[in-house]
Amino acid sequence: MFEPYQILDDRFRDLVLPNVRLRKISGGHLWTEGPVWFPAHQCLLFSDIPNQKIFRWMCDGSVNEFRDQSDFANGNTRDINGCLVTCQHGSRTVTRTEHNGKITTLADGFEGRRLNSPNDVVVKTDGSIWFTDPTYGILSNYEGYKATPEQEFNNVFRLEPETGIVESVAQDFRQPNGLAFSNDEKLLYVTESGSSHDATIPAVIRVYDVVGESALGNGRDFAEIDNGLPDGIRVDCYGNVWSSAADGVHCFDPGGKLLGKVLVPETVSNLTFGGARGNELMITATSSVYAIHVNSQALVR
Repeated sequence: MFEPYQILDDRFRDLVLPNVRLRKISGGHLWTEGPVWFPAHQCLLFSDIPNQKIFRWMCDGSVNEFRDQSDFANGNTRDINGCLVTCQHGSRTVTRTEHNGKITTLADGFEGRRLNSPNDVVVKTDGSIWFTDPTYGILSNYEGYKATPEQEFNNVFRLEPETGIVESVAQDFRQPNGLAFSNDEKLLYVTESGSSHDATIPAVIRVYDVVGESALGNGRDFAEIDNGLPDGIRVDCYGNVWSSAADGVHCFDPGGKLLGKVLVPETVSNLTFGGARGNELMITATSSVYAIHVNSQALVR
C-alpha cells in the first residue's frame, strides 16, 4: 500500500489524519496546475496547461470541462468578490472571469513591454493582485507560444485593480513561481523554480516582509526543497507553509523547519485547501489531481 505520509517532526502528526488515504480524483491530463476551491459552488477548478482547458471537479466526484481554449491557463485564484482570476500563458495576461462569464484582461504588460507568461497569482484582502512572471510559457510551444522575453527581469508584480497600474515588487529571481501571503499578510512567500533549467539555482522558498501596502523588503531564504523544486505553495490557518515537490507536498512550520510530507506518486505542481469542510488538501500532480483529508485548512476570512 502506498504510504501517505513521511513524519519528520511529531508536530506533523497533529496536522494529518491516520485513517485516511490519498485519492486520485481526476486523471488522464497532460500537466495539471492552478487548483482553486470555490466554496459557494462546492467545486474545484484546475488547469491542464498543454490541453488549453480548465476543468471543474464537483463534490459528487464528477469532472467536467469548465473552459475550452483557455489560452494555456496556469495559476488560478479567487478575488475578493469571488471572481476567478487566471494567469494565461498564451495571451501573456492576467484575466478575471466576471460573474456573467465575461473575461476581462487585468494585466498584459509592464513599462510598455509584454509580460513573459504570468504563472501564479494571489489576491490580498485589500483587493490587490500579486503574480509571478517567469518565462515558462514562452520557452516552447507546449505550454504557450515560443517567444523572446521582452522583460529585463522575471518579476513578481503587484496589480492595483482600481487603477490597473502594475508595479514590480521583486526582481531577484531566475524563475519566480508560486506565492502565498502569511495569514496576517505581513509576509509574502515566493518559490524559486529556476533549477528546472539550471541545476545551480537553489530550490528554495523565499520570504519577504510586506512594506506598507505595496512593497516588499528584506528578502531571504525560508526553506529548501530536498526533492525536486518548489512550485505552488499554500499557508494554512496555523501559519505552516505547504509546498509542492517532486515526491509530494512538504509542510514547513512558520520558522522554516520541515515537519513532514504528504507523499504523492506523481510530481506535484500545486495545491490548495478545499472540500466541503475546507479540510481537504487538493493536489495537482503531473497528469492527475489528488485529494486527502488533513487536520488543517486555510484561514477562513
